[in-house]
Amino acid sequence: MKIGNYFCIVVWALVCQPTAFALETSAAVKASVILKADTSWDGKPIIYPEGKPEITGLIIEIVPGGETGWHSHPVSSFGLVLEGELEVQLKSGTFKRLKAGEALAEVINTPHNGRNLGSVPVKLVVFYAGAVGQKLTVTEHAE
Repeated sequence: MKIGNYFCIVVWALVCQPTAFALETSAAVKASVILKADTSWDGKPIIYPEGKPEITGLIIEIVPGGETGWHSHPVSSFGLVLEGELEVQLKSGTFKRLKAGEALAEVINTPHNGRNLGSVPVKLVVFYAGAVGQKLTVTEHAE
């Protein structure tokens, strides 16, 4: 399946709730919930920023053994691993591992590091629910 197709499926799945589909399911159309959350994966409430809403979608690739580096997001973000295996770790040592097909509501205003645990590139699609002109990611500097 092409990344563009994944993108469409993810957008549709994130926007539609299981009880309010935009279309009727049938033998030709199947809808599967990949994520429904009111908290990020560390249990904190999902928040929306003030200002004019802006949704940004990115395809992110991490090479085998690669890491994102410590960073945080001042906005809510939601990701789906398309390929590979990803570990996301907090400074407390708490971590979450995700394989292809698994989704999460990312932590907000919490430093974290993502790393590729496998031997193939990690590909994930991430949607950020921000506001026009707002940063999506803040790099954490070494202490």
